[in-house]
Amino acid sequence: MKLYLDLIFIINIWFDFLILLTVAILLKRNIKIKRIILGSLFGGLTFFILFFKLNTLELMIYKVIISIFMCLITFSFKNIKYSFSNLSYFYLVSIILGGGMYLLNDSFVTSNGLVFKNNFNFNYLFLFIFSPIIIFIYIKQSLKLKNNYSNYHKVDILYKNKLYHLNGYLDTGNNLFDPYKKRNIILVKLNLNYSLEDVIYTPYESLNNVGVIKCLCVDKIFVDQKEFKNYLIGLSNDKFRLEGINCILHNSMKGEL
Repeated sequence: MKLYLDLIFIINIWFDFLILLTVAILLKRNIKIKRIILGSLFGGLTFFILFFKLNTLELMIYKVIISIFMCLITFSFKNIKYSFSNLSYFYLVSIILGGGMYLLNDSFVTSNGLVFKNNFNFNYLFLFIFSPIIIFIYIKQSLKLKNNYSNYHKVDILYKNKLYHLNGYLDTGNNLFDPYKKRNIILVKLNLNYSLEDVIYTPYESLNNVGVIKCLCVDKIFVDQKEFKNYLIGLSNDKFRLEGINCILHNSMKGEL
């Protein structure tokens, strides 16, 4: 079997560059590209293990040391927590990239045991093309998930000496307010035992609809254990589109959460 050492070396640096770049994007590290390139070039040292006979433990130690120095060269050292986050994401992204490439290889493998066909140059071209695609998809989905979950909050509502626990979502599109006393409205999907005397009928106008919503003035509202005052809760009859959510928080809370 022929080994194209130059191609292996380039592929190794290319993968390291993609991994370090992904870590910088996900953790929002303000790092110059040249530092990522330097870290990738240092990571190319793993290439030299091909010339040494190492057992499993020695190989693992060697790779761990190289990866630690790669992260230090790229992101420098600020504190233990900062460096540990960099290293943790480095291994996480490495697993995602390696697993993605393995999945593609396993899905499109032929009897020859290589991707698509037994052509060495073609397989390396495949690695170059599809590795950034995998990384791009991972970054896009990770940032989307991170942004979504940053808007999820634990909500506690105290009403007539009874505490209700809800899962809230901060919706920038919720700008409902009470026109009488200018109180902002939180929408909830919850069965409450309330009397008609407590109901405040509040008119609202949305993009495609106008109407009146039943609102209640509750005793206390806590979002992530922080108390919010001068708010009403609006009783919604519609099921919220987000799974597991039974409370839509008001846009005005964005600056305080």
